[in-house]
This record gives sequence, structure tokens and C-alpha cells, in this order.
Amino acid sequence: MTRPAVSIKNVAKTWTPEGRPPVHALRNLSLDVMPGEFVVLLGPSGCGKSTLLYMIAGLEGTSGGVIEQDGAFVTEPSAERGLIFQEASLFPWLTILDNVAFGLSVRGVPVAERRAVAADMLRKVGLGDMMEKKPDELSGGMRQRAACARALAMRPKVLMMDEPFAALDVQTRSKMQDFLLQIWRDSGASVILVTHSIDEAIALADRVVVFTSRPGQVKTIVPIDLPRPRPSRDPRYHEYRDMFTELLADEVDRAFAEQEVV
Repeated sequence: MTRPAVSIKNVAKTWTPEGRPPVHALRNLSLDVMPGEFVVLLGPSGCGKSTLLYMIAGLEGTSGGVIEQDGAFVTEPSAERGLIFQEASLFPWLTILDNVAFGLSVRGVPVAERRAVAADMLRKVGLGDMMEKKPDELSGGMRQRAACARALAMRPKVLMMDEPFAALDVQTRSKMQDFLLQIWRDSGASVILVTHSIDEAIALADRVVVFTSRPGQVKTIVPIDLPRPRPSRDPRYHEYRDMFTELLADEVDRAFAEQEVV
């Protein structure tokens, strides 16, 4: 039997801000992500999706339960687990090439080797002619491609993405989704992507994990049985969209009601 790339077992997370009541972000959440699988986390704002990514990345600890990667407990960050944020978070004073090579330099990879790896990765993401540019000379889509190249240069087994295309216009977002599917296939990594977009979830996922409102739990998991690419004109695409809209309706209402109380 194949071992999960990531195994999340009864995970809980409670924030305890000073002088305020505790916030229960996640409760009794269990999920397995298989090697090479593309999983999308879909749910209302504040349901703990991003928090779960940070815990898988080893940037946050759990309040209960355990997270494993390839059978080993996650207790700290690792190059085997890459995380891409909504903003590209590139160093503005470095060239794109040096940004992509940065993680390899921290790992102690020799200069020539890390620059060669970074250059190869930039060519794969279509930025081969932008290596000596600074981040502010690139469009938003290009910066996100550079961020993907930086994460992939570390050859992670698990790539996590926290709403990476939310700030992009519709056309660029669609192009970036196509690009992401291509690099996912080429890398062989497991991908866990957080989004609020039902259409993005349908377009990308092998499985969509629908979260409840806070404290976040798995409401249901829906496999997407559509061949890629997935044109939105396909009647089955609309069936999935209607299903997710219905699944999320009560959770979004509860999330808004809680915000009103706060």
C-alpha cells in the first residue's frame, strides 16, 4: 500500500491572543494527501485553511494531533515541503536568478551549481530571458512564476500554495493555472492549494476538500472526475460548481454570522 506524502491526523489549532478569548481555528481534522496528488482546500474565510498549510510546512505547531510527511513527524520546516504565499515575497534587491538560487545558497550548494539549477528552473517557467531583472521589473504573474521556480528549485516532495493567484486579473489567473498544472506534472510533487474560488478548485484539483466554518473540519471530500483541460462549458463542470456552491452556502453564512458577533 502506498504511504501518504502527507498525513494529517486529528489535528487541532487554537490561538490564544493576550487578553482575548481563545480562537479555535481547526478541530479534529484528518486528511491524507498521496504522492503526486493535487489537492485543493476550499472553504469560507477564517476556517483554518492557511493555518493548516503553515502547520504542514512546519512554520506553526499543532495544538493537538500530528502531521506526518513520508511517515516522519513534522516538527520544523524542511526543504522537502515548499510554501508559496499569495504575494510572491521575492527579495527586491536581488535579481530573479539570485532570488531563485537563494534557498540553495542557504543549503550550501556551490555557486556555479545553484545558479545553473536556478537558470534551468527559470527557463522551465518561461522566464529564461528575465534572469537579471529585479522583481519590480516583472508583472504580477511573472513574479509568481519566479516564486514557483524558487520553491521548485529545492525539489520539494510537497508544494503548498496559499491563494497564489488571488491578486491576478482573470486572464492572467487562467494562464497561471495552466502553467501550474504543467509544472506539477513535470515535478511529480504533491500539491496542496488553498483557494476561495470554486472555479479554480474544479479546474485544478484531483480532489477538493471542503472545509466547514471555524473551527475548520473536513465537511466532505469530492474527487473531480473530469479530464484535463477542463472547459467551463462542460455540463459536468457546472454540476460540480452547483454542488460546491450548495456545500459552501451554510458554511459561508455561519462564517459571516460569527464575524458580525466579533
